[in-house]
Amino acid sequence: MSAAVTSRARSERLRRARRWLSSSTAGIDAVMVKELRGRMRGKRAFVILTVYLLLLALFGWMVEQILERNFISQFGGFNFVSGQLGQQLFIALLMLETLLVPFLAPALTASAVSLEREKQTLDLLTATPISSVAIVVGKLLSALTYVFLLIVASIPLTALVFVFGGVAPEDILKGYIVLLVTAIGFGSVGVFFSSLVQRTQPATVLTYAVVFAMTMGALFVWVFWGMIGTPTQLEARPAEEGGAVFAPAQPPEALLYFNPFIAQVDVICGTEPGYGSYCSIVGSVTNQPFFGTGVVERAQPAPAPGVVVEAPGVALNDVAIAPQPQPFGVLRDTYWPKSVAAWLILSTVLIGLSVQLVSPTRGWRPRLPRFRGRGSRGPG
Repeated sequence: MSAAVTSRARSERLRRARRWLSSSTAGIDAVMVKELRGRMRGKRAFVILTVYLLLLALFGWMVEQILERNFISQFGGFNFVSGQLGQQLFIALLMLETLLVPFLAPALTASAVSLEREKQTLDLLTATPISSVAIVVGKLLSALTYVFLLIVASIPLTALVFVFGGVAPEDILKGYIVLLVTAIGFGSVGVFFSSLVQRTQPATVLTYAVVFAMTMGALFVWVFWGMIGTPTQLEARPAEEGGAVFAPAQPPEALLYFNPFIAQVDVICGTEPGYGSYCSIVGSVTNQPFFGTGVVERAQPAPAPGVVVEAPGVALNDVAIAPQPQPFGVLRDTYWPKSVAAWLILSTVLIGLSVQLVSPTRGWRPRLPRFRGRGSRGPG
């Protein structure tokens, strides 16, 4: 009997959850269609898309010409280094597209809700059967659809790097995953301030200020922390042996989770065959040693020549390096998934706060008492 009651209660909770989900998401398509018709009406959207692709193609062609002339001057040709040319071209295109996302996504979402307030149509929109969740999510997706269109339209142009080689399809896939999630994150920031502020202009200013703080500001704090932080003492040695050994202060890598350029550096590190410049950046951010995840430990003084030391590590200038799971370089594809997860969590929180701000009944915000004028009369 108890099992039947428990099963009936579980099925009832599932029905309530489905009913709440369907009622909350109902109307997203209606809001999206309304917003997209306004954005895509006329020739403006298609002209911007065409100009964007032309400028991106021109930029890629210029980079390819510069790299080709550089390789010819250094090696007398570029046939045997075409893989390097493809990698450099991929890096240039990916970084340019990553640079455009922090400018485009906030610009399209910072006026999503505040413009409705300026037109005095937000109250009418909330009075309809469309839920607040559908209003916020529909406006966010409709604004980001154009950003997604620009990103997806550049895929054939970026895929031209396959002609030169040096880049695998999964590298492009990882780079575009970071681009799409970053666009969602910056768009959520714009929708939040658009819901918080009454006017579009202050919402836009606040959005770009936060975007700048999350990218360049966080990078500056990370560098500043590493320069003035307290070094960590690795070993205490006498003064005649050189004194104590210190390691520089390591800022937490979470400071740079919302910097899309560092996440793309991790993606680019996957295209480098060895420990290149981009892998060195990832290693410094994640505090990985030169040989992957191996733990570097101090050992006894180096033995005399010809003496064999039985140890699990390799003796190198009285430093023993433990056996390495990865023989060379840093662990790849470990930073950008964390950045993507951080963006998704932040986007969920900001969308939830935006829904509460748009909702006509905000249970989480304390209501201030209303003071009546001298000539007003109270009830009864």
